[in-house]
Amino acid sequence: MSLKWGVRQAGDVVVLDLSGRLTLGEAVGTLRDEIRDLLANDQKNILLNLAEVSHIDSSGLGELVGAFATVTNGGGRLKLLNLQKRVRDLVQITKLYTVFESFTDEKTALRSFQAPAQKPTA
Repeated sequence: MSLKWGVRQAGDVVVLDLSGRLTLGEAVGTLRDEIRDLLANDQKNILLNLAEVSHIDSSGLGELVGAFATVTNGGGRLKLLNLQKRVRDLVQITKLYTVFESFTDEKTALRSFQAPAQKPTA
């Protein structure tokens, strides 16, 4: 199953509802392009809803890190929502939980964009 997404606006936050597999190939390229398009349209607060993402490989993980860097360097913030157990375990094993803010509740995630940006602690 390839990666699919829907885009919705929640205040000043763009929520990308992803579903499928974030793996090497077209999926990582389309996500990269979507993130760049959002930034080009001055959408700087991005929440990736991964509730329906069943698998992320090393390329997909690399793309998430790249997207985080791109958004941060563009003056924005990228956060994760609803990581499935396999994806959450992968983020923990790779210690990327020190990079990404991750939430299990969308309302809490959306409110977090109202607070000043914080540097994750290692």
